[in-house]
Amino acid sequence: MEINKRTILWIVFAVSLIVLWNDWMVSNGKQSMFSTTPPAAKVAASAPAATPATAAPAAQPGGTAPAAVPGAPVPVKAETVTVTTDVFKADIDTAGGVIRRLELLKYKAEGSPGWFGGCFGLSPACKPTDRATNEVLFEEDPKHTYLARSGLTGVNGLPDNNTVYSVKPGVRTLDGGNQVQVVLEAEQGGVKLTKTFTFKRGDYVIDVRHDVTNVGAAPVTPSVFLQLVHDGNTPEGSSYFNSRYTGPTLYTSTDKYQKLTFEKIEKGTVEHTNKANDGWIAISQHFFVSAFVPPENQPRDIRTAKVGTNLYSIETVMPIGTLPPGASVSSSAKLYSGPQDEKALEGIAPGLELVKDYGWATIIAKPIFLGMNMIHKVLGNWGWTIIAFTILIKLLFFPLSAAGYRSMAKMKTLAPKMQAIRERFKDDPAKMNQATMELYKKEKINPLGGCLPILVQMPVFLALYYVLQASIEFRGAPWIGWITDLSQHDPWCILPVVYAISMFITQKLNPAPADPVQAKMMLFMPLAFSVMFFFFPSGLVLYWVVNNIMSIGQQWVITKKLNPQ
Repeated sequence: MEINKRTILWIVFAVSLIVLWNDWMVSNGKQSMFSTTPPAAKVAASAPAATPATAAPAAQPGGTAPAAVPGAPVPVKAETVTVTTDVFKADIDTAGGVIRRLELLKYKAEGSPGWFGGCFGLSPACKPTDRATNEVLFEEDPKHTYLARSGLTGVNGLPDNNTVYSVKPGVRTLDGGNQVQVVLEAEQGGVKLTKTFTFKRGDYVIDVRHDVTNVGAAPVTPSVFLQLVHDGNTPEGSSYFNSRYTGPTLYTSTDKYQKLTFEKIEKGTVEHTNKANDGWIAISQHFFVSAFVPPENQPRDIRTAKVGTNLYSIETVMPIGTLPPGASVSSSAKLYSGPQDEKALEGIAPGLELVKDYGWATIIAKPIFLGMNMIHKVLGNWGWTIIAFTILIKLLFFPLSAAGYRSMAKMKTLAPKMQAIRERFKDDPAKMNQATMELYKKEKINPLGGCLPILVQMPVFLALYYVLQASIEFRGAPWIGWITDLSQHDPWCILPVVYAISMFITQKLNPAPADPVQAKMMLFMPLAFSVMFFFFPSGLVLYWVVNNIMSIGQQWVITKKLNPQ
């Protein structure tokens, strides 16, 4: 049977779709098609015993503490403390000392005024939203819950996320200063807990300190818990070609990065490390992450649990030892809540940059992003950066591409001879194939050589797809004119149409298939790709369009040299 380069191209295309589908399945918590066993050497996490850390949600803002009993302190009325910095607007509820809302002042919310992701309704991200203009991470409403909690556990009756704290007066905005502190206090069960939140200028890290004092008459052995709570809803804006993972993640130096799903927590089948001396816990989502980072070299338990209907938690619990009467101890941690900025995350905690997840393409995607970042420092525009990167890639692989184009050009010059062989041996396929291979050998042609340009580009194409999907730098990044967000699809579908035209031109420069059915399929392929590219990030389509245009130029020159007629 005659080997045709377009058949190989279809195979490569099919394999690419399978890989993309598999990654989409994994990103949404499904079992990988290439793996039949779950990760080994992990201990199944079970829901912890009923402790304050996993109790029902705290009282709503504006609520009150339980009714007073004789001899007990006067109940404190809950209130909401709002802190504003240059990067945050945060609401801290004194009922539980919970960060109940966190607004990122430098990032626009998808679908809100100022968001440049306009389109023809092809993606849920294009739909208008009633949320704030800015991106909001922590929040609580009937449709969405995402909270950061902390407190004491291990002994009943200690201050936890159900306790109403009193708040010390203080400045709530940066103004001319460099930091803002919110200090909450509560005394319960013979223990006084002072919880201090420190917000700093230009910093997405919130310092969280727990000062614990035993004011009772007997020793106590409490533990500090740090907990992130999130609903299990499908991420907003997620689609078939734009899957968006949201779920618990964690890291330890022993077992490295681990990615969990709410679905497995619901079923009780989730597996992860649950004892460590270092690391962090987080809720990761598309482009953003919130992570509690306890001190290094401090033993801690890591727990996941279902804490309500469609509500799940990941927490770390750190023993602080036995406190005799009058003794005090402090426990500090960091809460990072902001963009998945790889460089910034590397400086906060080991392994935290891994939440920017390139999946299986990491080994190629990381160097690609580093190279593109260097180009961007010179050009200052991510669209032109993609174009410059594409040109560099074409130049780098020019020898391989040129060999493939020469092979295709020679195949086209031999088209009359090949047609004569087909007509001569049309009733004897074996002899037809033998005569064709002899012609290839005589003319020194590799029938698979024409596949080289596609095979060379495919790994880069797939890796760039993950770079555009995972990099916050491309979110809302404009190129020119109608392309105002390279991480979203082309709102006017111009780039996919240009791509289709370039594909038709490429086909005209290639030798036509002898099989009429295959010829019709090849005519249909540019249209199929273009429709698929309607849903792909415009930055990725821009890369492929520039690549095609350069390939057309290279192929035309080589064809003219070999066949001036």
